[in-house]
Amino acid sequence: MGGPEIDRLIGLLSRLPGMGPRSARRAALKMLQQPETRMLPLASALAEAARAVKSCGECGNLDSSDPCSICADPNRDRSIVCVVEGVGDLWALERASILRGLYHVLGGTLSALNGIGPEDLNIAPLLARIEGGNVKEVVLALGATVDGATTAHWLTDRLRPSNVAITRVGQGVPIGGALDVLDDGTLAAALRGRRAS
Repeated sequence: MGGPEIDRLIGLLSRLPGMGPRSARRAALKMLQQPETRMLPLASALAEAARAVKSCGECGNLDSSDPCSICADPNRDRSIVCVVEGVGDLWALERASILRGLYHVLGGTLSALNGIGPEDLNIAPLLARIEGGNVKEVVLALGATVDGATTAHWLTDRLRPSNVAITRVGQGVPIGGALDVLDDGTLAAALRGRRAS
């Protein structure tokens, strides 16, 4: 096709989610045809994001400030903490604009098959937040997968002695569904329909 620079660009693009080799070739071609307006601004934005974005020390969200803009917002209801598997799930719930509480990113789910136990997840900081005494409700917004259900049950058992209300997202989340691919209306219905765990 082209030189090693083009092959490297296509190879890197093809590693992105949803980008196979054909899509990567098309994207690379579009960028290379107008590098000043497409490629150079993208390269600059990538470098800036790599430099500035970090993980929030309170919830695990990705933002350019720590604490993140959600944790720093004084208008948030600090008595509600919504537990999610990943940052993509947090962003999806924020897009739905239904929950005005705070979040906690676990960084995955328990999985015996993959050797992921409680010590591999961001659980200790969650427990510390709850032990602080300000949290009244924990919303378990985990995907409707076997690992999501296992994690929700484990967390429910672990959190029950703390006397906080433990709820789970309700209707609208299909079995096997991932939160970050659901539409805003479905996410809003799931949060409104949460129930005791």
